[in-house]
Amino acid sequence: MDYNKLAELLFPEIDKTPADYEALYPARDKADDAIITRLGPSPTGFIHLGNLYGAFVDERLAHQSGGTFYLRIEDTDDKRYVEGAVETIINSLKFFDINFDEGALLDADGNQTEVGSYGPYFQSNRGPVYQAFVKDLVKQGKAYPCFLTEEEIAAIREQQEANKETTGIYGKYAEKSRNLTFEEIEANIAAGKPYVVRIKSKGNKVDPAHCLECGKSCESKYGYSFENRDGVIYIKVNDAIRGELAMPANEQDVIILKANGIPTYHFAHAVDDHLMRTTHVVRGEEWLMSLPIHVELFSFLGFDLPTYCHTAVLMKVDDETGNKRKLSKRKDPELSLDYYRNEGYHPQAVKEYLLTILNSNFEEWRAENPDADIDEFKFTTDKMSSGGALFDLNKLNDVSKDVLLKIPANELADFMIGWAREFKPEVLSLLEDKEYLTKILDLGRNDNKPRKDLIYAKQIFEFIKYFYAEHFTIEEPYPEQVSEEDANEILKRYLATYDHSDDQSQWFEKIREITADLGYAVKPKDYKKHPEDYKGSVAHVSTAIRIAIVGRSQSPDVWEIQQILGEEETKRRINALIK
Repeated sequence: MDYNKLAELLFPEIDKTPADYEALYPARDKADDAIITRLGPSPTGFIHLGNLYGAFVDERLAHQSGGTFYLRIEDTDDKRYVEGAVETIINSLKFFDINFDEGALLDADGNQTEVGSYGPYFQSNRGPVYQAFVKDLVKQGKAYPCFLTEEEIAAIREQQEANKETTGIYGKYAEKSRNLTFEEIEANIAAGKPYVVRIKSKGNKVDPAHCLECGKSCESKYGYSFENRDGVIYIKVNDAIRGELAMPANEQDVIILKANGIPTYHFAHAVDDHLMRTTHVVRGEEWLMSLPIHVELFSFLGFDLPTYCHTAVLMKVDDETGNKRKLSKRKDPELSLDYYRNEGYHPQAVKEYLLTILNSNFEEWRAENPDADIDEFKFTTDKMSSGGALFDLNKLNDVSKDVLLKIPANELADFMIGWAREFKPEVLSLLEDKEYLTKILDLGRNDNKPRKDLIYAKQIFEFIKYFYAEHFTIEEPYPEQVSEEDANEILKRYLATYDHSDDQSQWFEKIREITADLGYAVKPKDYKKHPEDYKGSVAHVSTAIRIAIVGRSQSPDVWEIQQILGEEETKRRINALIK
């Protein structure tokens, strides 16, 4: 077979060579230890926690090392493309402070653009690049056109399943296509028969033509090694998270170019990661089974293998069974990043929580550095788990309480206003009184034991809505120790003695006097010891007042709440309940 002639037959219009693209995309000017990472999502319209999880690793590895983090849109499957998905990806990650240095980005007006010298960053615009490399593989006799029809492939699969063999096109099942003459290929093309291009795999069985016939291991210059295990060739790759990985080498003649001229993911990622000079590829463990294919592709192409970082799958404890399972798009709304934006989780809280499941030493570091910026933490892949990463929404909420406590109230007010503008516009006009909102959010935060009541924006609004007359309601009844008649009398006396200028001690002394006059214990411990002597205690009297002003039995300090509400609104609420 004249492979040069075959390559020209298949790709007559491709005149550039791999060498041309190597010159167009030279090695990056960077420090030796600088890491180049990429995020390569498909524009399907659904961006999930796993994307953020991986992007966070990408961003930390690159920026901690003085490297580059870029966005590549893997849009070769037009059937899955969703309009506006690219904007969703970029904006969703930007919300969580994940920012790209180059790639497919948005300009100041929100329009798609590209920044960087290694584009195009949309794979759909890189067709000639891929075809140049496929053409070169054909020239080397490492790839060939395959005219098998869907019916023929289905018949092969049926036979393999009957024989309990591995399914796919390999070995004897690939011979029909591998052994076509040039004239047969030319005739098929002239007849308009569709075809794909497959690699001509070396297989994973030791034979006399293979360098492993001696039975020893050998190193590849491309960043991996081979080992002969009882006649089966194993590849060995060092994963930055999992350590050494060993698995049988690829034997499949996988498709690298589809019938429409578009490359498969396997091939496109190999070419792009090389030409864009990616040093580290962060991806989920579901890609582990594809590693032998990728090793063979990098070998055929003559590329150094990037450092792979296969992250653990995100899991949760199922509420019904109590067992661990993968987060599910169908069952778990918290898988979608939209969930966190709609609920109003602060991006700092989400990132801080992700670090607790990404690096096993982060919580220890945080305990030792409670006030340090999260970026001061040295993120490393060797502290990442290779088992399932357990996602716990309750733990996120606990982390969020701590994180929000450290954010100044005025900044938290800005966050609440921004959230309301996008997700709860019906309350925006209330929250836009930033001075008032800041006072509310600062309540109880500066005590010796500061309150940790704030978790995420939707919950925060529900927690503070009693400060706004339009949303104030009585949500709980008076304590059972306080009769309706006594409650009415307590509020009458409270209103009669109310002085908005009282300090906290003067204010509480008046409540103590009301308590004693109405037959309640001034000291709760007295009521606890001798309940038969009292109607209740000062705690029950205070709760009746609290419910009148706040609508709930639990809240921050009532005196401080009154100072924020103002005298007029405080008196109005009390008056409204007096009969």
